[in-house]
Amino acid sequence: MGFLEQYGSWIFWGLVVLVLLPATVFTVQQQTAVIVQRFGKFARIYRAGLNFKIPLIEQIAGRVNLRLQQLDVEIETKTKDNVFVRLMVSVQYLIREDKVYDAFYKLQDPHTQIRSFVFDVVRANVPKMILDEVFENKEDIAKAVRTELSEAMDDFGYDIRQTLITDIDPDQK
Repeated sequence: MGFLEQYGSWIFWGLVVLVLLPATVFTVQQQTAVIVQRFGKFARIYRAGLNFKIPLIEQIAGRVNLRLQQLDVEIETKTKDNVFVRLMVSVQYLIREDKVYDAFYKLQDPHTQIRSFVFDVVRANVPKMILDEVFENKEDIAKAVRTELSEAMDDFGYDIRQTLITDIDPDQK
């Protein structure tokens, strides 16, 4: 009996294990969640650490960052006294661990959604004020943005921690 006849099946199964092992075992970093799908359908969410999935059947659909993140939104609008003003609004948010599924599947582009709400609230408030009032009431504007944004994004698994107006820049003219 030859070498291949005697050890051929062992070699074959050894190669199969070597090929499939990297597709089976994976790690998830701290403050990250991984969405796994089986044949395109949601299967489960994996948390930080060493994890296993069924090779060729389950795929990693995406990774969700659970850390506090910041999105800066620049808005140009006009005040009551016809002065164009550019505001920089910083939104600090995170994805709630119990709503990772909603955050991943319900919104295609969360940054665009957050920007839209910030634009809406700022453009609803600032045109009612003169330039000096914008500077005086920047905390009130930020609070209005946070309240509106928190209500809207909570259904999608986003927790809005803070909104700050970091810069108010009136037009030079």
